[in-house]
Amino acid sequence: MAAFDPLRWYCFLNFSLLILLPLTLSAVPIPSFSLKDPNFDSNFALLGDAQMVKGGSMINLTSDSTSSAGQLVYKKPINFLDGNSQKPISFSSDFAFSMFPGPGDGMAFAIVPAGTGGLDQIFDHQGLFGISENVGKIDGKFIAVEFDTRKDDNVGDVNGNHVGFDLGNFSSAEVVDVSSVGLVLNGGDKLRAWIDYEANSKRLEIRLNKFGVGRPYKPLISYPIDLSKIWAEKEVLVAISSSSGHSTQICSLYSWSFRVRTTPNWLHSEPLDPQVYADEHQVASQKKNCALTILGRLIFTTGCGTLVAFFVLLFWVVFFTRQPIPATELPMNTMDFKYEKVGVNIDKISDDSTS
Repeated sequence: MAAFDPLRWYCFLNFSLLILLPLTLSAVPIPSFSLKDPNFDSNFALLGDAQMVKGGSMINLTSDSTSSAGQLVYKKPINFLDGNSQKPISFSSDFAFSMFPGPGDGMAFAIVPAGTGGLDQIFDHQGLFGISENVGKIDGKFIAVEFDTRKDDNVGDVNGNHVGFDLGNFSSAEVVDVSSVGLVLNGGDKLRAWIDYEANSKRLEIRLNKFGVGRPYKPLISYPIDLSKIWAEKEVLVAISSSSGHSTQICSLYSWSFRVRTTPNWLHSEPLDPQVYADEHQVASQKKNCALTILGRLIFTTGCGTLVAFFVLLFWVVFFTRQPIPATELPMNTMDFKYEKVGVNIDKISDDSTS
C-alpha cells in the first residue's frame, strides 16, 4: 500500500473546491434556441410576409410594399415555472436587426400565451407590429418590447423613435426615447438588442446599441415584474414581429438567440421595487443580499478549511514524519609536531647603590 502523502491530499482537497464551487453557483441549463438551429423548419414558423433572403443568412419580416406584416415564431411552447422543481425561469435574448426607410410601425419582441388556437391566433396582418389584438384575451396577458418608429397618439407614443415595454396592451408601461443615447431605429443602421429577465430579482432589462459596439452596462429600461405569477404553469410562445403600416419600411432580422435557465432556490433574493424601497427604506436597508451572503460564507468556510488543513499538515510533518538527524563525523587528519626545551639564563645585575 502506498504511503499516505498529506501534501498530495491537501492539494487534492483545494483543487476539488475550486472545481465544485463554480459548478454549485452556475445556473442549471435547459433547452434554448437560435436562428442557426439546423432544424429551423421544424422549430420555427414564418408567418405573413416574413421570408428568408440572401440564401438564408437573414430574414425580412416585412416586404417593400405598404401594409406589410410578418412574424417569426418559435413553435415549441415554454413556461416560466420549471415543471419538476417549480423553480422560476430566467431568460436572455439578443437579436440584430435593421429598419429602413420611413415611419412604419417598427418591430416587437413578444411573449404571448400559447392558448389552443395554434400560431394563427397570435398573428394578425392588420394588427400593430403584426400581433393580434386578441393575444391578451387568450389565456392571460402578453408582454412585448417594442422598437417603435411611428408616433401613435392612440397608444400614447412619445415620438417615432422609442423603445417601450408593453404589458397586456400597446400603451407602454415604460418608454425611452432612444435619441437620448444617439440611436435612430429606422436609419438603416444594424442594431443589436439585449432583453434579460432575472427570476431571482424579478426584473426585466432592455439594452440597445449599434451592432458590433458591445453590450451597454446601463439598461434603457429596467422594469420590475414577476413573469411566473403572470402565467404560472401556462405555456407561452416567443416571437419577433413587424408591420410597415402605411410605409414601405423593411424590417430585417440578422440573428436571434434565446436562452432560458433555472437557478437554485438558495440564490433567490427579494424582488427589487424602487417604490417599496423608497417607502420602507429603513426595513429594506437591513436586508442582505442572499447570494452575496452565501458567497461570503462559502469563501469564509473555504478559507477556514484551508487554514485547518494547513495546521493539520504542519502537525503531521512535525510529529509524525520527523526523522532523526545522524551526527556528522568530521574528517580527522593526523599531524606530527615536536617541541624543544628552551633554556633561559638570567644574569643578575647588581645595583650600583649597593655595590
